[in-house]
Amino acid sequence: MRKFLSRSYIFIVFLFLYAPILLLIFFSFNSSNSNVVFEGFSLRWYEELFRDEEILRALLNTLIIASLASIISTVIGTAAAIGLANFKKWKKKAVMNITYIPVLNPDIITGISLLLLFVAFSVPGGFLTVLIAHITFDIPYVILAVTPRLRHVDSHLYEAAQDLGAPPVSAFFKAVFPQLVPGIISAFLMAFTLSIDDFVVTFFVKGNAFSTLSTVIYTITKKRIPLSINALCAIMLLCVLAVLVAVNIFDKKKSKEELK
Repeated sequence: MRKFLSRSYIFIVFLFLYAPILLLIFFSFNSSNSNVVFEGFSLRWYEELFRDEEILRALLNTLIIASLASIISTVIGTAAAIGLANFKKWKKKAVMNITYIPVLNPDIITGISLLLLFVAFSVPGGFLTVLIAHITFDIPYVILAVTPRLRHVDSHLYEAAQDLGAPPVSAFFKAVFPQLVPGIISAFLMAFTLSIDDFVVTFFVKGNAFSTLSTVIYTITKKRIPLSINALCAIMLLCVLAVLVAVNIFDKKKSKEELK
């Protein structure tokens, strides 16, 4: 009985989480413009999606911003995490507590703060302000993702590589960096996801001439919710699933190689 109840509970939780997504995908193939009544199978809304220049432009902007922000924040955050690893215990704890503040801080406060900063320095809203804002809120997450991985790296590995004749930079990239790669990849994917997902901060700093996918969808859905948005969400979900499958396959292959 307990086993049945636990499985039923898990099933209900997953149903609650994924039923709305599955319903959204299901209606993306609806031949009519209804989100309630399914009248027949059609690829009409996928065709509409690829003809909608506004959404495609916003999607391109979002991918460019997310890619640049995640790369830059991963580099800066990884360097910061490595630097923090060499701090004394009390200094490290103090800096880590400060690092937690942007993570716990409500997005609306971050957005307004950055908006006031850009206004104070007369920086017009647009691509640059959105990029800076995304890098700003991505860096703390990167630090928090890489730091645990650093704890598993032998503190004497870098010194051992230098003792064997490797220059400082070469010693880091050949001995230490490979140990950090899983954490860095996780940090990059987290930063990329946060950048694509962000709406509140972007809404405050984007200005009038620049839009991302989240802000365009918000503007569109104030009037109505076209099923081309469902089609876009279905494609994005498919891409996420493809990445997850690829990462799992890579991890399994790596685990098998390590066991040999």
